[in-house]
Amino acid sequence: MKRMLGFVGLGIMGKPMAKNLLKAGFPLVVSSRSQGPVEELTRAGASPAFSPREVAERSSIVLTMLPDSADVQEVILEKSGVMEGIKPGGVIIDMSSINPNVTKRIASQLDQRGIDMLDAPVSGGETGAIQGTLSIMVGGKRKIFHDCLEIFQAMGKNIVYLGNIGAGGYAKLVNQLIVALNIAAIGEAFTLGVKAGLEPGAIHQAIRNGLAGSAVLDAKMPMISTRNFKPGFKIRLHLKDLTNALTTAQALGIPLPLSSLIQQILVSLIAEGRGEDDHSAMATFFERLGGVEIKNESNPLR
Repeated sequence: MKRMLGFVGLGIMGKPMAKNLLKAGFPLVVSSRSQGPVEELTRAGASPAFSPREVAERSSIVLTMLPDSADVQEVILEKSGVMEGIKPGGVIIDMSSINPNVTKRIASQLDQRGIDMLDAPVSGGETGAIQGTLSIMVGGKRKIFHDCLEIFQAMGKNIVYLGNIGAGGYAKLVNQLIVALNIAAIGEAFTLGVKAGLEPGAIHQAIRNGLAGSAVLDAKMPMISTRNFKPGFKIRLHLKDLTNALTTAQALGIPLPLSSLIQQILVSLIAEGRGEDDHSAMATFFERLGGVEIKNESNPLR
């Protein structure tokens, strides 16, 4: 019989990830700030809980998928949090994208109570979460990773162990920097192409199988050209990731000049009210500068 799992945080990513655990046959206890997803998961076979602590009391392994460092600290460490409910020998798997130094501090406190922790952020967006094809980057004790591998396999396809606690978070920061820079490059380059009179769809087809092709190009270009900015990953969350990366880089003595520029572009977009849009909407910053829209049957901005 599979182990009882708990899941806290049923947002854009967490809800489909939890559903895939149910589909894989894991018994599941769930909790989230919004009750709608809890009710939806309950109808799918999960058991509801009223607090992270209750989730932990009823589970041997608790997964968290939350927006930022402060949310993870609150859910795990604060009153009615996971740490107060989970028994010694239990495991907490944080799949959020947060500052790796915060992860290390949380893990240190858990270790004092005999609780193990893995940090296992993901890449692949909402589509990957729904399809169960996420890339999962894991840090923590190797034995605990292997003990939990079946859980990861229910949610992802590319699962890589990277080293000690915090290693998953560092890898996710690398991922987020590359994704942000890719989207910015697409926005800037396609603005040039459209301004020159080319159709964005034709540009995409012309370059996608060459060296400029990428998973980011194929995933985000259709969204940009059809003006579909329904969030798979929100601009405000990507800003959070870049801010965490810059903070981490400063502590390591590493300059990130290009990422610093992209961070300010995201700040600008959020000031325009676009923080809830998909991060592909980063292209609109460059469109505004060029006076065009990167869309099928492109027209100058009015």
